[in-house]
Amino acid sequence: MQKLLALLLCCCLPALALAQHGKVYDNLSMESKILNGERKYAIYLPPDYETSERSYPVLYLLHGAGDDQTGWVQFGEVLHIADKAIQEGKATPMIIVMPDANTGRRGYFNSIQGDWRYEDFFFEELMPHVEQTYRIKSEKRYRAVAGLSMGGGGSFMYALHHPELFSSACPLSASTGPVDLDGAERYLSFMGIENASKAQKEEYYNKYSALALIENMPAEEVESVRWYIDCGDDDFLYEGNSLVHIAMRKKEIPHEFRIRDGGHTWTYWREALPTVLSFVSDAFHQY
Repeated sequence: MQKLLALLLCCCLPALALAQHGKVYDNLSMESKILNGERKYAIYLPPDYETSERSYPVLYLLHGAGDDQTGWVQFGEVLHIADKAIQEGKATPMIIVMPDANTGRRGYFNSIQGDWRYEDFFFEELMPHVEQTYRIKSEKRYRAVAGLSMGGGGSFMYALHHPELFSSACPLSASTGPVDLDGAERYLSFMGIENASKAQKEEYYNKYSALALIENMPAEEVESVRWYIDCGDDDFLYEGNSLVHIAMRKKEIPHEFRIRDGGHTWTYWREALPTVLSFVSDAFHQY
């Protein structure tokens, strides 16, 4: 019996030795003219990146409020989860980019006053920078966006503002934006804009409410993105995500909608990430 076990171990050792692992760099930076300073980001490179010459699809993975570019690395265990999904064949090798949206001001959007243009930075500087620095396929079908909470809101808005750029979007426990004009006023007040005018409220609601965008955009634009929406049954953001699901159903926009047991926690998001990686891989694979 001992000899058999020893033989099996010897047979397994070469496979274990050959198993490659991805790499994460969580303190990279680039200069931004738009935001007038240095911006940090983290990146996951798949296991065969350094031994191949191929280019890879890319997932932009956005953190939530209070975290930075290291959130998905430290708390989300992106290295372990992505490596496992790729090794098991449940996800295609991909590059994962995790930008910092917590420096200077918090959030993924441009300010209504126009003095902070994070969304412009993302599309005009960050995306070109990483797609020129790393071997990334730059076509829509090889690009996806996902994120949690505030980053889930960023995922909604980025894919709805630019459906021509993303094949898939996966908002998790997302802040979906205001559900009406009164809600827009509360959002603006939270950002320090008191006594917002009707025009300001309407502008914010029409641009940063997932509901407003889905209702006002042509259905074919919204459905040109593959949607995976996931929110826990105990999450305080449950209502907004449910209303988005209903709005999509009314317009017959195909999407996946999941309500699982759980709240607004890293345990929930870690459990969601393997499914996200598999979902975006379906598009990368020409499902």
